[in-house]
Amino acid sequence: MTCLSRLTAEMPHVLRDVEDRYLEEPRGHWRGQALAVAAPTTTQEVAQILRIANDTQTPIIPYSGGTGLVGGQVMETGNPPILLTMERMTAVRAMDAQAGTMVVEAGAILENVHGVAEAEGWIFPLALASQGSARIGGLLATNAGGVNVIRYGNARDLVLGIEAVLADGTVINGLSALRKNNMGYDLRHLLIGSEGTLGVITAATLRLFPTPSATGAGLMTVPSPQAALDLLRLAQSRIGEGVSAFELINKTGFDFLAEVGPDLRIPFDEPPEWSCLIDLGLSHGTPADALESLFEEAFEAGIVTDGVVAQSEAQRKEMWAVRENIPEANRRIGSVSSHDIAVPVARLPAFIAEAPKRLAEINDFRINCFGHLGDGNLHYNVFRPKGEARDAFAGYRSAVKTCVHELVHEFGGSVSAEHGIGRMKVADLERFGDPGKLSAMRLIKRALDPQNILNPGAVLRADP
Repeated sequence: MTCLSRLTAEMPHVLRDVEDRYLEEPRGHWRGQALAVAAPTTTQEVAQILRIANDTQTPIIPYSGGTGLVGGQVMETGNPPILLTMERMTAVRAMDAQAGTMVVEAGAILENVHGVAEAEGWIFPLALASQGSARIGGLLATNAGGVNVIRYGNARDLVLGIEAVLADGTVINGLSALRKNNMGYDLRHLLIGSEGTLGVITAATLRLFPTPSATGAGLMTVPSPQAALDLLRLAQSRIGEGVSAFELINKTGFDFLAEVGPDLRIPFDEPPEWSCLIDLGLSHGTPADALESLFEEAFEAGIVTDGVVAQSEAQRKEMWAVRENIPEANRRIGSVSSHDIAVPVARLPAFIAEAPKRLAEINDFRINCFGHLGDGNLHYNVFRPKGEARDAFAGYRSAVKTCVHELVHEFGGSVSAEHGIGRMKVADLERFGDPGKLSAMRLIKRALDPQNILNPGAVLRADP
């Protein structure tokens, strides 16, 4: 019997229609395929689906919120897969308000997890633009970053335990909330970031953090990326761990918002070439006072030239709305090539200065460089000149991507900072990744998924 016929006979209640939303990805680069969509409600059902798929050598594509940007959730070619969606596994299984932990299923939407934590006086600090639709399983499978990495770390730093199902249906019951546990290999960190190629995450024990007594934000103009780094160092020396996020914004982002929307309140009459959005979460003191003191000291040192400090939570949200909608403006403009990169923090100014020179050797482009300065993660997106036809620049995508990625490698960086490898960057991993690490990754893949049914072609080439 085929996989689909067995699922139809043994588990008809989990099958769903193959709707278009399951086959698309946000940027429209690929369109997937699927024999069927399976929507289990329990870990035991996930295990049964994987056993059937493994027996019949049928690919399984784990599907979370569908917000991934590197094609990890879509499979265009090869044997048609079963798409395994976690959308019916959304429960909060446990909440320990004393210890600050929460056990949630993989289908839980990040924004809802925030709400549950906040109702108990805690925060779960993973935050990103797609949090209204992104699900915990996918966020962990890609080791998502977001805006608060500088203070709280990546997704893997926010997880104490993992429940997952391996390719043959074996369930790993690892939801312990222990902070110290050295009993053998830490499979939690192996599965987090594996993009569904080694196992399917079904639940996780999340670390929560105390809610800051006060939050605030400031948007400060700096003369250069180097000055932005100087401002970051000054902020950390004066405010310490109270600095929750530190974002670099280029004038192009403001220009794009003015050109195509969304229509937002920009707190400058003339958008500066470079600015920094600083977000604070303090256990004591007043964020506005801390930011104003920071501005005064930085102004005296020539690090900042102008600035606005939020005087209310509403103003703070307005500032963040600007930053969070720059990707939407990018989408409306339409990039030639978009890049999620990381460069050692100290080398960011030199990279930002050199990259336009390299790209100018290819053609004239607009560049929107912005992102999480505190952890070295930039979104370096390249666009056609204003007024030029989009189709006229489509042929430059490969050359632009190669140019940016080669420069990132020269600077000792990573061509995948927080979005994962997916299918888009498999060749980049092969080209720029360490050969020893790649060899070990392939050995692990073969050991845990010898039939290669779990998200084949993502992260590692299906036929290395």
